Amino acid sequence: MRVLPAIDLKDGQCVRLKKGDYGTAHKVAEDAVETARGFLAAGAELIHMVDLDGAKDGSHANYDVVRRVITETGAAVELGGGIRTMADVEAVLALGVSRVIIGSAAVKHPEFVREAVAQYGDRIAVGIDARGGTVRTEGWLKDSGEEYLAFAQKMESYGVKTIIFTDIDKDGMLEGPNFDQLAALRNAVSCGIVASGGVSTLSDIARLRDAGVDEAIAGKAVYTGALDLKRAIEEAKG
Repeated sequence: MRVLPAIDLKDGQCVRLKKGDYGTAHKVAEDAVETARGFLAAGAELIHMVDLDGAKDGSHANYDVVRRVITETGAAVELGGGIRTMADVEAVLALGVSRVIIGSAAVKHPEFVREAVAQYGDRIAVGIDARGGTVRTEGWLKDSGEEYLAFAQKMESYGVKTIIFTDIDKDGMLEGPNFDQLAALRNAVSCGIVASGGVSTLSDIARLRDAGVDEAIAGKAVYTGALDLKRAIEEAKG
């Protein structure tokens, strides 16, 4: 298993939210480039970045920051947030991003996912953000009514190789992931699963690894010091 440290961007700054609530945004680091350098020094192979402004309003205000992280550090980056069209996918790939995460648009325009996967293969991932078992969209603000397991199976049928699953109620709370939902997801699909939300201890990492999760995103716990990234990366490798 791999651990992916997270950088969430809002107004060009590194922030964290609680349960996806934009009103809880608080700055956690001074500079995304320096933060990425620290992650690479700890052994990170891929950095998870989210454009929170893009997720909310479709803007590309943070793209320059993403480009700087990639060009100035050489980091491999996956990016999500506001990617709604093939033009958006192409713009993100032009930044040097390794993996593009399609979120809300996968729910509203599933044929877009099919087209993106047909063209770019495993460079396309789908983010499934759930609350109470149904998929949320628009920066987690709207309930689509789609059940998360059925939606994951549909995405896999389109050729999606990686699903990033977030239990919104766990995100930023340092309370551990939703292991039950992740286990159900692991049983429902055979594609790669990335666990997001609540990952906060080495025992969380070990439990996810042993449950067959392929990657785990670590955010707030790394910034607070609750989780030592280097040790987490070593634990994930078993």
